[in-house]
Amino acid sequence: MNPFLLTFLYFLAAIAVVIVGLVVFELMTRKYKDWDEMKNGNSAVALSIAGKIIGTCVIITFSIFHNDTITETAIWGLYGLGLQLVAYLLFELLTRFSVEDELKANNTAIGIISFAVSVGLAFVIGASIT
Repeated sequence: MNPFLLTFLYFLAAIAVVIVGLVVFELMTRKYKDWDEMKNGNSAVALSIAGKIIGTCVIITFSIFHNDTITETAIWGLYGLGLQLVAYLLFELLTRFSVEDELKANNTAIGIISFAVSVGLAFVIGASIT
């Protein structure tokens, strides 16, 4: 296949996986709407969402390196997204406070930690893709 076309198809697959992730995370957030908070200048929520986007893209990058087809790449991307979801739920459960409440309150420190959890675990998830 033409390398330019192949790159474009990987690009489209990545966008699709990122959009699925954003929709799923938006549905999981019960106390606020991500995009409304960002529009109102909530930096903590923006950091959290940015971490999820970058984390998903890191997983897709590793998937591209280790798979031969766009379909396999998308499947691994979705699987990695599911693991990111589990990581977020564990982060919420293991803290002594509600991460969601703190993000809504624009607690930038929690936004930074949320960002780091998403990106850091994305490298672990990505590196494990075979």
